[in-house]
Amino acid sequence: MPEIDVLDSTMYYEETMDYEGSTASGGSGDGVTFVFLHGNPASSRLWRNVLPGVAAPGRRLLAPDLIGMGRSGKPDSPYRLGDHARYLDAWFDALGLADVVLVGHDWGGVLAFDQAARHPGRVRGVAFLETFVRTLSWAEMGEGPRARSELIRGPEGEALVLEQNFLVETAFTGGVLTALSEEEKAPYLAPYPTRESRRPLLTWARSIPIDGEPADVAETVEQSGKWLASSDDVPKLLLTFDSAPTLMIGAELAAWCGENIAALEVEHCGPAGHHAPEDRPEEIAAAISSWAARHGN
Repeated sequence: MPEIDVLDSTMYYEETMDYEGSTASGGSGDGVTFVFLHGNPASSRLWRNVLPGVAAPGRRLLAPDLIGMGRSGKPDSPYRLGDHARYLDAWFDALGLADVVLVGHDWGGVLAFDQAARHPGRVRGVAFLETFVRTLSWAEMGEGPRARSELIRGPEGEALVLEQNFLVETAFTGGVLTALSEEEKAPYLAPYPTRESRRPLLTWARSIPIDGEPADVAETVEQSGKWLASSDDVPKLLLTFDSAPTLMIGAELAAWCGENIAALEVEHCGPAGHHAPEDRPEEIAAAISSWAARHGN
């Protein structure tokens, strides 16, 4: 699979390309590019069962591993949100990508919104699931999520994430309805064999914007929110799932999205945990594919 030089490192990505035949809009040409962005602590592997259901003549599908994650390089970096955005910008430039449909999960959704807000001419549509659509407050968080965030942000977080690989170990057992087997989980664990290799995961986990902190992340989310509210010309798709304790976007927040995000369509995809592409890949693929086709993508 492809790997490309990006700034001082490399980024790995999965690619599915079929330009034979006509485009989804019925005309000829180079087709439409879809970029699938994963979150924490995943990789492009998250999309492995989604991509086949979105693939079609005239569609090019790309799913990168974010810098420091999966099979991408692990440069000496703080791995802040801005660092990820900078490497992602360079990856877009290296591949000459323009006029793309973005699909984002978790922090991949935040990066998709940020990409669209900063490069509006580059994006023709955004689909998202289980991501941060606005900043949070400690008061509104449930007891479980609040306790988990406080634990990871505190001194014990270092040992949990860096020594015990807590995030990957629990994401695909507790963050899904059907726990992955050890064999299925192994490719998610493989990129993080050492303490330092897990540093990007800890930084992501400590970057959730709560009561304005971290300030850089809160500012990015707020700026992206302005774009989401005003970009009437860019179709958007929110994928929702039956409410469960691990879900980030339940019925109440989905309703908020409907009131505050322009040109939004909502598609319910059934029961799932936070890492929904593991639980409902076929439903997610069908929803994205049909939404994209309706908008000529």
